[in-house]
Amino acid sequence: MSRTRVIFLTTGLELGGAELMLFRLVARLSERFQPTVVSLIAPGIVGHTMTAAGIDVRTLGMRRGTPDPLSFARLVRMLRRERPAVMQTWMYHADLLGGLASRLAGGIPVTWGVRHSDPAAEGYGATTHVTAKACARLSHQLPTRIVCCSDASLVAHVRAGYDASRMLMIPNGVDATAFKPDRNARTRMRETLGVPAHAVLIGMVGRFHPQKDHAGFVRAASRLTASHPAAYFMLCGNDVDWDNADLSGWIDAAGLRERFRLLGPRQDVSDLMVACDLATSSSRFGESFSNVISEAMSCGVACVVTDVGDSGAIVGDTGIVVVPNDAAALAAAWAAMLADGPDALATRGAAARRRVEREFGMDAIVRRYEALYDLVATRAGTA
Repeated sequence: MSRTRVIFLTTGLELGGAELMLFRLVARLSERFQPTVVSLIAPGIVGHTMTAAGIDVRTLGMRRGTPDPLSFARLVRMLRRERPAVMQTWMYHADLLGGLASRLAGGIPVTWGVRHSDPAAEGYGATTHVTAKACARLSHQLPTRIVCCSDASLVAHVRAGYDASRMLMIPNGVDATAFKPDRNARTRMRETLGVPAHAVLIGMVGRFHPQKDHAGFVRAASRLTASHPAAYFMLCGNDVDWDNADLSGWIDAAGLRERFRLLGPRQDVSDLMVACDLATSSSRFGESFSNVISEAMSCGVACVVTDVGDSGAIVGDTGIVVVPNDAAALAAAWAAMLADGPDALATRGAAARRRVEREFGMDAIVRRYEALYDLVATRAGTA
């Protein structure tokens, strides 16, 4: 049986939600597909994980933020030589370069992957804004389809000038077999973290960046400890450690060093999640589909989130949604959840897991991508 060749072109393969989603998608494609992943820049930890899993991973060797005509020419030659049935691009820079390269290679059908929440949002670099604007102008010619990972992202990109007739939404998926409740892992991790068995632990996963609003999280923690003096807080992600002078300074100023666990980047996110009583996303802007919310829910942990991107739609009625940039509202939501008692939290957590299994199961999401690739490849073959 001939296999449908798909080249996945991504901006990079460092540790992040978009990169992990790409890995999970490619790793679960059926045998009908023959995937190759190409990174514009040198592959990071997710790229190495893909290679270890037997996925064909290549790099064009570009340097971040530096135009490289030679690497672009290599991409065009690769497409001409290998003639994939479909090219799936992933994030703005890959969307733009992949779309242009596909035209020069003879019209290979391209499906763009939009992973950002809003091209007009703050916090992106200048080249990202320029690239997003170029994509908006070219979206009417280059891609066959444009996949957004959230409804909020789709609406924002149409508003920014993307071709609405080519757009659809496929949410991120969660592997509910990897992210699941685990009492043994909960006990073990809390012992490792030095958190008492019956203490409250509130966790958040995310890199240190203004988007994530770690400062607001610390302010909310300070408010909560006035009524819950035994509460503990766990943070992990890139640059989320005690060497971060800003973050550690905020915590020390609040007098909460003994209550915080700063863990840096971690691979054992599922074990960290099950150790928590509540999970949170305090983002101020820029979220599209927050993987860490759905992953916490899949672990049976109730969530308090800010109303950014599709975060509120992900938690539904299993959690609490508050306005961003409001530490008092965040602390009040935590307190309201805790006031209901551990049994009510467990009930919310069980409902959260059921919601993930029903709405965001990874296998079902992969089937939707496969159906899209079949459609795009078939139409290209009959054109």
